[in-house]
Amino acid sequence: MSDQFYSSGMRAGTIGGTVVAIITNIAVAEIFKTAILAAVGAVVSFSISVLMKWVVNKIRMRKKKKPSTNVMEKQ
Repeated sequence: MSDQFYSSGMRAGTIGGTVVAIITNIAVAEIFKTAILAAVGAVVSFSISVLMKWVVNKIRMRKKKKPSTNVMEKQ
């Protein structure tokens, strides 16, 4: 179908009705639950990123400090 059959008033009414139907079906408790879960997820993600960076730096430092075990290099 072509867009010429739909007026702007019909589009606005359809979109408005859809938004109102969605908003009325979402409980306030669900919104708070979602926000809390999102915050917890962000904190855990950030913490794991910092921990992994620290572990990688420790591994790199050990590789730099590790003495050579190659017999040819000691001579």
